Amino acid sequence: MTATIIDGKSFAEGLRGRIAGHVQRLKAEHGITPGLAVVIVGHDPASQVYVTNKARQTAEVGMASFKHELPEDTSEADLLALVHRLNNDDQVHGILVQMPVPKQIDSIKVIEAIAPSKDVDCFTPANVGKVQIGLPGPVSCTPLGCLMLLRDQIGSLAGLNAVIIGRSNLVGKPMMQLLLRENCTVTVAHSRTKNLADVVRGADIVVAAVGRPEMIRGDWIKPGATVIDVGINRIPAPERGEGKTRLVGDVAYAEAAAIAGAITPVPGGVGPMTIACLLANTVTTASLINGLAPPTDLTA
Repeated sequence: MTATIIDGKSFAEGLRGRIAGHVQRLKAEHGITPGLAVVIVGHDPASQVYVTNKARQTAEVGMASFKHELPEDTSEADLLALVHRLNNDDQVHGILVQMPVPKQIDSIKVIEAIAPSKDVDCFTPANVGKVQIGLPGPVSCTPLGCLMLLRDQIGSLAGLNAVIIGRSNLVGKPMMQLLLRENCTVTVAHSRTKNLADVVRGADIVVAAVGRPEMIRGDWIKPGATVIDVGINRIPAPERGEGKTRLVGDVAYAEAAAIAGAITPVPGGVGPMTIACLLANTVTTASLINGLAPPTDLTA
């Protein structure tokens, strides 16, 4: 068996096209330009690349992009003051503070300071609670992207056994809630799960979000299962030359692709969906803040 490759890059391109159409309509019919503010503290290279990509794609779909780059020694008080200004800025409809923040800043305080109405990555306690009890509202971007790829690949997820490997607040926990909404039977596995390989072997859907390169081996995968690899790990690649590296996921891709029914590659799978879903959430918050019904075709 050779797995179908789930092309997240292509899916995200289509999603961004729909987003651009809704942005144009908001501008033309209501005089509203959705605005996304991204804040980064320090100069972490990976975060810099990610934030730059967010800003570029925000502008490409016609939104206003507000990028705030702060020095590494920024105080917690100064960062919180910026968040409060953005909360009160009518041109800003979405706020994202890039994590991690430097050690002198309490990330929880920063997250709690973001207005829930502008929390486009569903980090605030209010929005996490809405997801927990099934109320409408923003959904964490990476889990939402995973869900959209699963629906597109499988169709109805009802009755399927899903195993999520990883229990982070960013991916594992919200992914669990989304799959429960889809009427899956969900197991959340983690570092202390006994007989992890056997647990994974029973899964129709595997979502790998553990942050360990190629941890999930091919012989863990049930034949025909759908594998969503959230991991992005950089490992040495001496075959490419001294000091060279390459990106791999949390799944041993070649092994798993020989057994699975469908699988996301790394890169080009879940990653592009995260930013696209961030833009979709910003259109939603811009609509709600202005008393308009949000689009129904962006996150369905």
